[in-house]
Amino acid sequence: MATIIHTAESNFQPNLNKIDGFRLLTDTLRTNKGVNPQYLNFDVRKLMPGEFNAPYHYHRYADELFYIISGTAELRTCDGLSKVSVGDILFFEAGECGAHQLFNCGAEPCVYLDMRSYIGHDVCIYPDSNKLITIPEGEIFQLDNQCDYFEGETNPLQRRKADTYLKGKK
Repeated sequence: MATIIHTAESNFQPNLNKIDGFRLLTDTLRTNKGVNPQYLNFDVRKLMPGEFNAPYHYHRYADELFYIISGTAELRTCDGLSKVSVGDILFFEAGECGAHQLFNCGAEPCVYLDMRSYIGHDVCIYPDSNKLITIPEGEIFQLDNQCDYFEGETNPLQRRKADTYLKGKK
């Protein structure tokens, strides 16, 4: 089914659970029209002056692309800072090399199309705060708390015997 989303009907709303400095607005038309992409997620975003789109991050399992529709912004990547403006296409490959963050350093809103591949899950890494988030669950972890694969897996035979005993009691 084809769906047309007219920009004249845009309805930008604040993203829930955002804090000062990260008050990104998202156009709700896609959702309101029932568009639920399976492999290519997209949103039209509005970044107000003095705001960041998100903490500096990269995706492990998603490529992402921004197309600047109006306004200007400053893009942070692992290569440093760059100014971006109307008509620019910003591509972020999956992995550490694709780390990115937008900041609206201009006087006008920066509106952009945010497209990303989606395979049903993703993991975002936040280098500045040493966190990761699992998507779609939204579980957030500190990377400093990594553990060995077999941590807590000692005495598997004893655990098996206990499980067998419990099953016999039922």
